[in-house]
Amino acid sequence: MKEFGIGIIGYGFMGKAHTYAYRTMPLYYENLPFRIRLVGICNRTLEKAQRAKEDLGFEFATDDPNELFAADNIDIINICTPNNLHKDHVIGALKAGKHVYCDKPLTATYKESEEILKVLDSTKTITQMAFQNRFFPATMRAKELIEAGFLGEVLSFRASYLHSGSVDPERPMGWKLEKSAGGGVLADLGSHVLDLIYHLLGRYEEVFAYNRILYPQRPHPSGKMVEVEAEDLSLLIVKMENGSVGTIESSKIATGTNDELVFEIHGTKGAMRFNMMDPNWLEVYDNTLPEADLGGDRGFKKIECIQRYKSPGGKFVAPKAPIGWIRSHVHSLYNFLDNIYNHRPSVPSIEDGAYIQYVIEMAQKSHRTKQWVSLD
Repeated sequence: MKEFGIGIIGYGFMGKAHTYAYRTMPLYYENLPFRIRLVGICNRTLEKAQRAKEDLGFEFATDDPNELFAADNIDIINICTPNNLHKDHVIGALKAGKHVYCDKPLTATYKESEEILKVLDSTKTITQMAFQNRFFPATMRAKELIEAGFLGEVLSFRASYLHSGSVDPERPMGWKLEKSAGGGVLADLGSHVLDLIYHLLGRYEEVFAYNRILYPQRPHPSGKMVEVEAEDLSLLIVKMENGSVGTIESSKIATGTNDELVFEIHGTKGAMRFNMMDPNWLEVYDNTLPEADLGGDRGFKKIECIQRYKSPGGKFVAPKAPIGWIRSHVHSLYNFLDNIYNHRPSVPSIEDGAYIQYVIEMAQKSHRTKQWVSLD
């Protein structure tokens, strides 16, 4: 049986999420035609990597990514490091002939993404981005319905990804609040919602953006107050190549929210909406049904997507059991491994990640220039 050796760089929150997905995948998908072997774990704090080795069964721990690139028994490099480190880690993995799964966004700048694409063009490896919100049954069903023409001509939409943690002025600076590390809410949360709309509706044509930094200074873990350069809130108006127009908001200062990714799309024949805080359902409105006294059959309907993944998924846990945040991560990685096993390109690919990085950069340009920016 084919075996995939896994090497993970970065064992913070996302490194744990991806490790969970690898460890549990054989439970969620019956009779997998491949085995998963956790080989190497790398973290800049070696003690943390060693603890992951002891607790989770990795074969070796290191603080040097080159040890993973050089390991003959590692087929896949999984990158979960800060954004400004992605470029060197992705290029190192590609040059070593490894398949690459990279957390979002692809890089800290679009220029770095272009450097990756130049290397990628000369390899035969399979890549995928961790845009896992494509992989809820509800968002997968939304994609099916849109491709089948359920919405008709798409007219308008609104989408957002909202957190509230940065409302607290005492929240200390971390790398996600540092511009030099590729931080800012547009890269962090915005990359997810930009990708999901791109996935559902296609490419962007124009963007107008406004960003806000709530507090000009925040406490650093060292105890000093430091300047904040990365935005807490980003509001975009976008025009799509399909002719629709919409708004995209990403915020870490949305008081009262937790982890709220929402979209609502309106077309000539129908509409749909989704909220990740209630991910079991896709709500749809069929505008082709006739109006009638007392309302007839018109109105939003909740499709019970829940955990109804296609085979070999959908058996464990039960398809009627409520779905959770981590499940989309598992299916995203399953999609990646299944495509490697079957020698197929995987999506969302690194090329898709580079495109989203380009959209982010054009949005930042719009904010600086205070005008609409066209995308090539």
